Amino acid sequence: MDPLLLAAIVGIATTLVLFSGIPVGIGLLLVSVGFILIFDGTGSLPLLPEILFGKLESFEVLAIPMFILMGAVVASSRAGGDLYSVLDRWLTRIPGGLVISNLGACAIFSALSGSSPATCAAIGKMGIPAMRERGFPDTVAAGSIAAGGTLGILIPPSITMIVYGISTETSIGRLFLAGLLPGLMVTALFMAWSLYSTWRQGHASAALSSVNYSWKEKFEILPRVLPFLVIIAAVLFALYGGVATPSETAGVGALFCLITAMIVYRMWKPGQLWNVFRDTTKESVMILLIIGAAGLFSYMLSSLFITQSIAQWISALEVNRWVLMGFINVFLLISGFFLPPVAVILMSAPILLPVIINAGFDPYWFAVILTINMEIGLITPPVGLNLYVINGIAPDIRLQTILKGAMPYVLCMIVAIVILCFIPQIATWLPDAVIGGR
Repeated sequence: MDPLLLAAIVGIATTLVLFSGIPVGIGLLLVSVGFILIFDGTGSLPLLPEILFGKLESFEVLAIPMFILMGAVVASSRAGGDLYSVLDRWLTRIPGGLVISNLGACAIFSALSGSSPATCAAIGKMGIPAMRERGFPDTVAAGSIAAGGTLGILIPPSITMIVYGISTETSIGRLFLAGLLPGLMVTALFMAWSLYSTWRQGHASAALSSVNYSWKEKFEILPRVLPFLVIIAAVLFALYGGVATPSETAGVGALFCLITAMIVYRMWKPGQLWNVFRDTTKESVMILLIIGAAGLFSYMLSSLFITQSIAQWISALEVNRWVLMGFINVFLLISGFFLPPVAVILMSAPILLPVIINAGFDPYWFAVILTINMEIGLITPPVGLNLYVINGIAPDIRLQTILKGAMPYVLCMIVAIVILCFIPQIATWLPDAVIGGR
């Protein structure tokens, strides 16, 4: 059978299986084993467990559960509420300062936790009622938190960047650096739009708080938040300074986050610690299963010459490389509407990377473009996980209202992609400056 026709059949089958509601990891396993049995017979079956677990034996994979543990500790404590309070107290007298506080808290907390849903829940529980109380429309209150929660998969340390690095065998430290400035740029675009929207709708005066915090009140809450920020700064310094590997820094960071939470927030009770480790285990197993299954899926595509045929077909297209990048962005955008970021990266990155490099694009710059597309998927239906999280913590705000409020931030991310296409140095300059050329 023609490999491209077979690729279409595999794509349709995979889509149907994943749309059935089966967990992504299990779905990829079923598709992979099914096509291997059909076209290769039973001769390859003894290799499958070795391929599956071989994908997980890399030392770098250990960074994933460790960073997830860091996030679970932060998400289970009151760090989110304290972080929000710090920014609110310092920015309360600035017109539109509450919106900046929420987006800033989302950016920092999502970087601390690495989890978009946890960020939406932690910051949204305090931020949405506060914004509504001060006269902000529901679209701004809910949309800004939903969009702000997406920043964690771009601002380091990012789980999706680790997954991209593992699947494409690229440097995780360089990927983290590549995502830092674009992450700050997207955050700035979010804040700019929120302030403009607030001013345009006439809510700037209402946004000013009637509470004037004293200097004592501004400083008294800082000691509860600063230790976590210091830990993140130390983790990034150790990673970028070449002191330790991503897995080692993640392990040390997780340990110190746990100790800090136990001291600052008195998380001594066995039940509290059990919840942290339970949540870490559940999310880690889910991601690791997807990684292993994606490895088997990639083996199936390669053994049937699907990957090679697709890459050759795309490379043979006589189109401008930016037209090619436009098609790839549309593909990633549509994929993000239906699949979680980890699944899209593991399934598409190994196929697209040779095409990207052959077209003259930087693989680390492309990782940022891919991740921003995945951010858009988190606030767009039908999956749009962050939309449902916001709806869960503010059930009186209709899903359509949340979606309407999130749409301008989707446009902000599209603008960010366009800016990165014109100025790729935003993503490539910092890695080259810190780590050096490749």
